[in-house]
Parts: sequence; structure tokens; C-alpha cells
Amino acid sequence: MHKVLMVCLGNICRSPLAQGILETISKKNNFPIHVDSAGTGNWHSGSAPDKRSIEVAKKYGIDISQQKARQFSTEDFKKFHKIYAMDTQNYRDLLRLCSNEEECDKVALILNVLNKEERLSVPDPYYGGKDGFENIYRLLYSACERIVADFTK
Repeated sequence: MHKVLMVCLGNICRSPLAQGILETISKKNNFPIHVDSAGTGNWHSGSAPDKRSIEVAKKYGIDISQQKARQFSTEDFKKFHKIYAMDTQNYRDLLRLCSNEEECDKVALILNVLNKEERLSVPDPYYGGKDGFENIYRLLYSACERIVADFTK
């Protein structure tokens, strides 16, 4: 079974949404996968996702309300086959935590699955309005569809 970790800064906006989307798409495609999410920071550990992430997920039939934020641990390098960072800062932070090349090879920017030539970040919608959450939902949905398609080739 593939094990995938989604990582953003606080684990309340982007990464829990990415987790819920990937789980949903995987189920629809009968693809066995374990998905989790984490943040590089610990400010929100134990908290539910941001209510705006919960709302946009619910709008599309995905329930992420039971998720709880947690901080990324170097043990995650051993537990997961692939670790997707939501943006370039978290990507760099994860690479600094690697203890070897094998661990670093597991880390990727999530939007690079759509365009390997660009190093695009999923914008952080925390300080924006509801449109920001709708926008990241669409970006993450497209990326997660590609992840499942690539795994099932």
C-alpha cells in the first residue's frame, strides 16, 4: 500500500484538504492508499482544520472535519513513500530535515506533478477570503487526480 504525506505550514488549511481530496479520489478509483497530513510548524497541533477548508471540502462531498493537525516528524521519512510539500518554503524546510538522499528523494512539491518544469506553490489561503480556499481546492484536486493516475499506471 502506498503511503503519502501532505505537508504545509500549520496543517490546518492546505494539507488537510489535500489529504481529504487524495483519499476521496483514491477510493473512487479503488486504489489502496494511506494518506496523512502534517505541518512543519506546531502552532495548531491537535486542532481541527480551518473552518473554511472544512466548508470547501464539504461543498464537494469530502469530510475533513475529524482530522487533527500535527507537526511533521523526521520519523515520517521512514513511514511514508512520498511526501508532498504545498509550497517552496515547506519544501526547503523538509529537505533540511532529511538525513540522507533517500529521504530527500521522497519530498516533492505537489504542483510539480502537474508541471515538472515550474516550481509552483499552492497559495496559503489563511489570510484571504473564501475564494482562496476554492482556488486551492481546484489546484489540489487536479494534482491529486494526477497522483492517483501516476500510481495506477
